[in-house]
Amino acid sequence: MRKFGLIGYPLSHSFSQKFFTEKFQREGIPDCQYVNFSIPSIDHLTEIIQSDKELAGLNVTIPYKEAVLPYLSWKDPVVSTIQACNCIRITEGKLFGFNTDVIGFEKSLKKKLSADHKRALILGTGGAAKAVKYVLQKEGIEYKIVSRHPTESESADNLLRYEDITESIIRSYLLIINTTPLGMFPHVDQHPPIPYQAITSKHYLFDLIYNPARTVFLQKGESMGAIIENGSDMLVIQAEESWQIWNSTFDEIRNNLLH
Repeated sequence: MRKFGLIGYPLSHSFSQKFFTEKFQREGIPDCQYVNFSIPSIDHLTEIIQSDKELAGLNVTIPYKEAVLPYLSWKDPVVSTIQACNCIRITEGKLFGFNTDVIGFEKSLKKKLSADHKRALILGTGGAAKAVKYVLQKEGIEYKIVSRHPTESESADNLLRYEDITESIIRSYLLIINTTPLGMFPHVDQHPPIPYQAITSKHYLFDLIYNPARTVFLQKGESMGAIIENGSDMLVIQAEESWQIWNSTFDEIRNNLLH
């Protein structure tokens, strides 16, 4: 039996276990199991790895995408660059770190991206936000980070507090990406505090949350005529990318990284 799983805390919102369990059944993939590891501290990771020798891969979600880095024996170039990991391959007890959020977000974002979307606001500063920044830099899209608690890891010129966001700023940044858990089930009434009345039909609101499918953030944007997208498609893409990593040879992985 090959085992795969997800580490995070809490995991009541987990997409991965349902996705992979259904994938194994639908595609007739034998002797594979996907389990959730809801761990209150990253310190439990070593115990998980040592206690289950059949474990071949892990996905990583909130709040451990950054905390898991010291446990990795090897990091792919994206993980090394953005310092966030959401996919681990386990080989002979060693942990090899990858980031599939980047490709998931990039492919999903581009489906509705237009030439108007040259400037972006990234709401949040966690591990997912790092993947978003990486993609925007790759696409040449200017961005600012919006946070309740700005840190010194970003230049002062690139940071905004929520109270700094005026209607004028909203009108100047036509791509707005929510990477925070605000609005995620079960707290579906929550939303980032921005002036939604300034949103227009030229705006593109992307929410990394997938449950519910239409958060208050997206509903408010849609009511003003904005293009909207949730995190469901991104999750499917990154999950399939994880599966490829877990089932490829290292030469195949290396070749994919070079392309």
